[in-house]
Amino acid sequence: MRPNILVVDDEKDMTRLLQRTLEPELNCRVTMAFSGEMALNILELADTAFDIVISDIRMPGMDGFDLLEQLKQRYPDLTVVMLTAYGNIESAVAAIKKGAYDFIAKPFEQDEIIFKIQKALERSRLISENRRLQKACQADSLPLIGQSPAMQKVFEKIALVADSDVTVLITGESGTGKDLTARSIHALSPRKNKPYIPVNCPTIPEHILESELFGYKKGAFTNAYRDRTGLFQEADHGTIFLDEIGDVGSTIQTKLLRVIQEKEVKPLGDTRVDHVDVRIIASTNQDLQQKIRDKEFREDFFYRLSVITIELPPLRDRVTDIPLLCDHLLAKNCEKLNKPARHLSENVVDLFMKHPWPGNVRELENVLVQGILYATSDTICLADIPIDKKKASDCVCMNFDTDMRQLTYKEAKENTLTQFNHNYIGALLSMTEGNITQAARRCAMDRQALQQIMKRYGIDPEKFRVKAS
Repeated sequence: MRPNILVVDDEKDMTRLLQRTLEPELNCRVTMAFSGEMALNILELADTAFDIVISDIRMPGMDGFDLLEQLKQRYPDLTVVMLTAYGNIESAVAAIKKGAYDFIAKPFEQDEIIFKIQKALERSRLISENRRLQKACQADSLPLIGQSPAMQKVFEKIALVADSDVTVLITGESGTGKDLTARSIHALSPRKNKPYIPVNCPTIPEHILESELFGYKKGAFTNAYRDRTGLFQEADHGTIFLDEIGDVGSTIQTKLLRVIQEKEVKPLGDTRVDHVDVRIIASTNQDLQQKIRDKEFREDFFYRLSVITIELPPLRDRVTDIPLLCDHLLAKNCEKLNKPARHLSENVVDLFMKHPWPGNVRELENVLVQGILYATSDTICLADIPIDKKKASDCVCMNFDTDMRQLTYKEAKENTLTQFNHNYIGALLSMTEGNITQAARRCAMDRQALQQIMKRYGIDPEKFRVKAS
């Protein structure tokens, strides 16, 4: 489908120039608007979505800044590129701070504008793919859930690799969802209707793992009474997921390296090789670079595995996702345990947001399952939760106990307010990807009032905005 681009400029000659420049070079469709108001009407009435808006900054009536603010409120994911006269770069930088993706100085070179608009179109494609990915991942079969900036980056990486056959290495602590990530990649790939074979490497002794992966011929070893097809052959034309690859020994590493390089496997006791078309996804919770230094992991195998690396964040680095995860896990496990629907008390949610979660999402689910079983009503209370409340409280209050006692009342109060505002407003901005208008709406404040508080406490919304990779 051809990309749709909306060009907004009160100078009609400029809009026609952009149309003549972009349409043949980018195989796109350019729609022209001669004012900010006209642009908003076109966007509202259009049958199909626009991929990019290119807008001049200086226009009579609604100028580019006003239009940008309206666009970010109504279409927060829309990619906006600003046009500015040469020598007025300060305005363009200000526009980027307000949410524009890029700017182009007039007069411009054709190569420059083609390059920048190509980049902007790629960003729009990634955002669109990201939305599709999240919708698929949040289906019952693939509950990979999150709206935090850290998880947005994960979704973007999955979107980048899903359509290809590149080998992917998924890293992260135990319980962060490495298996779900691998399943998501497979489900969104052209191989989705072919086999998906997960292999939990640490649970299989190495001498058995080799025969399981590559198969064997009758008589290859004691008790090999018949031919056995290996997991790689079973995964032909599909995906094989090697979970915790850091635990396999050097012999298996060498043979897996051959599979990646040659696309062939040799069953034990056989003289022939079998050619296989298999996509390999691996995962680890270990530091493979350190294992390479310790001579426990082959360096060439590591670089073959990690063509693309997806690093999953621990739960403590995406606390704003906890309410979403709780909603999903409660619904899932209440149905599984044949219990009526449950919800969490405010005290429990507050405790969850403070808990360090060393076991990540897996620990969260275990705690919720126990809460479902212990609860005597439809509300899960603190008494139903198997978490050391004092330990969680100590984690939060530690700074106060050790540092604040040395301060005056006024200093301690200001310190506490600063910490509260950074935590509270930071969580809101994280949930809204840095959108101040949406954050103000969530906390029932006027936008200008929220901006004043952010300015006073040095809270930068740019830190919470997701950048397209």
